[in-house]
Amino acid sequence: MSLLQECRQYGNLFAELVRKGIKLKYRRSYLGVIWSMIEPLLTMIVLTLVFGTLLGHHGREFPVYILSGRLIYTLFSQSTTTALKSIRANEGMIKKIYVPKYLYPLSGIVFNYILFLISLVVLAAVSLVLKVYPTLRTLLAIVPLLVLFLLSVGVGLILATVGVFFRDMEYLWNVLLMLVMYTCAIFYYPDRLLASNVSWILKYNPLYCVIANFRNCIFGTALDGGMLLYSFLFAIAAIVVGAIMFRKNEDRFILHI
Repeated sequence: MSLLQECRQYGNLFAELVRKGIKLKYRRSYLGVIWSMIEPLLTMIVLTLVFGTLLGHHGREFPVYILSGRLIYTLFSQSTTTALKSIRANEGMIKKIYVPKYLYPLSGIVFNYILFLISLVVLAAVSLVLKVYPTLRTLLAIVPLLVLFLLSVGVGLILATVGVFFRDMEYLWNVLLMLVMYTCAIFYYPDRLLASNVSWILKYNPLYCVIANFRNCIFGTALDGGMLLYSFLFAIAAIVVGAIMFRKNEDRFILHI
């Protein structure tokens, strides 16, 4: 109940933090929010040319396959990285007035989601051009996206807490994100890997499970129930761990920023 009361009390501040995050992200940028659509499109073109040539994937669906995976990974990467830096980035406000500190990582995650929703316009346009038409199952894409939000919040709270006491976590997380990217099957089909002895690398990666189900929705196939359940349970566990860590340590943040 106290959490709900805080959400009502600081709702306007939370909205302002979200707007501030969007403005700062594109400060001194001529294209502004439009870059959220141009960047994934350019990345898709480069990855399609490189990996389509190297791996021999020339089907018209391959660019949509790459773009859908890349968008989900980028959202997770940027939202968790923003959450990681959120406490230190707002140290001036934290030292001056009382604000529930969880608003900072949450606002960073939310504004990245808003930018992600804008970038979905590119995915829709590319899909239509390449004749990957939406079906009723496409509407189910909201399910893996909700799981991804929960996963981002859980991981974001953990990183925000650790990042206050261990500054090198920012650099370590960038390295870990690279490892995550290569185990998410963003620019390759996972068939061979799933048939090998190292298939656990994909199966136990919750972000891959989210990406696979999101792609299922985009291409009109059924959600994978096992992957959905695993990624959801992992996200809930991350939220529980993250919330406990954050609550136990938030009063000490001011001593270390």
